[in-house]
Amino acid sequence: MNDPVSVREVMNREYVGASASDGLVETTELLVREGEPTALVLEGNEPVGVVSRADVLGYLVSEGGPETATVADVMTDSFPAIGPDARLPEARDRMATHATQWIVVVEDGEVLGTLTGNDILSSVRLESEVTAAPTETAQVATPEQATADGTTAAEDSFEEQGICSACGTLTRSLASLNGQLLCADCRDV
Repeated sequence: MNDPVSVREVMNREYVGASASDGLVETTELLVREGEPTALVLEGNEPVGVVSRADVLGYLVSEGGPETATVADVMTDSFPAIGPDARLPEARDRMATHATQWIVVVEDGEVLGTLTGNDILSSVRLESEVTAAPTETAQVATPEQATADGTTAAEDSFEEQGICSACGTLTRSLASLNGQLLCADCRDV
């Protein structure tokens, strides 16, 4: 079997960057325009935090008007990071640990790019298309089935899940619809 794919092979080398002093409204408009969930907050080339759409929404709910707010007012100082030579299973596990769908790729203190759950799913899909015939429904073992074949549910907890192409939810119930793997909620829409 092939070695797992490295982060470097599938990471996004382009990302949205912001400064802590940037206006919140302008940064939010940039996130929406670029279709990105987060912006990296940089001092020079060094990452010092992130601001996500969720951070902006939280600020609006708790603080009110964003007219005078800056990125520094809403940014999170800590963020998940990984080196470019790490393997995708490690990146996936780190995202799960931090309950996020993205991770910053850093080498020697400098940002190289970002990696999202959708990037991981896309690489898995491409790998499986090369090695197997396409199927209409993703087959996923239940925890009972996983235990019956000698592995524990904890060992299979992430191996048996996938990320919905539409909403980004991590789920065991994916099915192929119009070339995308979708969860039950997105298939019903």
